[in-house]
Amino acid sequence: MLDYESLKLIWWVLVGVLLIGFALTDGFDLGAAALMPFVGKTDSERRVVINSIAPHWEGNQVWLVTAGAGLFAAWPLVYATAFSGFYWAMLLVLFALFTRPVGFDYRSKVADPRWRQAWDWALFVGGFVPALVFGVAFGNLLLGVPFELDNSLRSSYQGNFWQLLSPFGLLAGLVSLSMLLLHGGTWLMMRTEGDVARRSRRAAQLFAILFLVCFSGAGLWLWLGNIQGWVISSSFEAGAALNPLAKTATQSNPGWLANYTHYPLSQLAPLGGILGALLALVAASGKRAGIAFLGSSLAIIGTLCTAGFALFPFIMPSSIDAASSLTIWDAVSSQKTLGIMLIVAGIFIPLILCYTLWGYAKMWGKITTTHIESNSHGLY
Repeated sequence: MLDYESLKLIWWVLVGVLLIGFALTDGFDLGAAALMPFVGKTDSERRVVINSIAPHWEGNQVWLVTAGAGLFAAWPLVYATAFSGFYWAMLLVLFALFTRPVGFDYRSKVADPRWRQAWDWALFVGGFVPALVFGVAFGNLLLGVPFELDNSLRSSYQGNFWQLLSPFGLLAGLVSLSMLLLHGGTWLMMRTEGDVARRSRRAAQLFAILFLVCFSGAGLWLWLGNIQGWVISSSFEAGAALNPLAKTATQSNPGWLANYTHYPLSQLAPLGGILGALLALVAASGKRAGIAFLGSSLAIIGTLCTAGFALFPFIMPSSIDAASSLTIWDAVSSQKTLGIMLIVAGIFIPLILCYTLWGYAKMWGKITTTHIESNSHGLY
């Protein structure tokens, strides 16, 4: 069996891969749903957008469920603390996501324009709100979460929902929102034709520019805005590796930039995010849908890796008690649990990937208003 330290690193990478998989797959349908009322001007055009994502969204959300399961298996203390601290934010995301299954299934069952328009805006909310809130949550991780652990490792959260909406948290939310709207726009460029594809191309160009501004602005804010990151300033005591309070952590990492100095290859992450958005912008301007989608995918990978590399080894820093901060080393499950779950993940993650790719291959193709109008009762 692999040694304990290697298993901790593997699970950090694995959960990161699952989150990236979720952002790459469910990200474009969140973005497309949020764009739908604007790129689709008629009922048929909006149904074109809906039918480009409706066959896939349930399968895409498997990546989120799997990432949540991986978080629970690998870092149960992080799972418990996050669901306590971000309770209202996660509840807001959950209720927004409720609009998706009912919206897709019931939207076109009644011909009344008011009925359909109401569901169109419900689907917009189901795409817009999660895309924004996920980014706000990541922004607050970089600021630090106001929680502390007692001697029995019970966490107590000292903040509230409105404190999450700080200026930097909202900027991080705009990074996430613009990134996923860009991804949704490039997806619709590939899957649609005519006016919908043209409007989607313009949306992709707009949100590529907005992403570049917000992503660069967030980086400069961290660097120049006196936002201090955390570092572990003492080694763990022997036999106390599973106790977060056994370490000493201090705020002496200006802008969370230390890892980019210690590990120069990590600088490829922010560079990849910027180059991906630039590639998407140029390709969208040149009507190269496939390359634009590749660029938006690279922007997502680069952005998530940028946050992950900056925080490492922290997962959830505490802004009120540095010692309570949770890291990949001390908030982790036992070696046996990590080993067993790694075998399970090695079996099921390839299966998820295979059926995801199979589903896209079987249902690939351009969706047009002509196709919608000739199959008005057989499509969403």
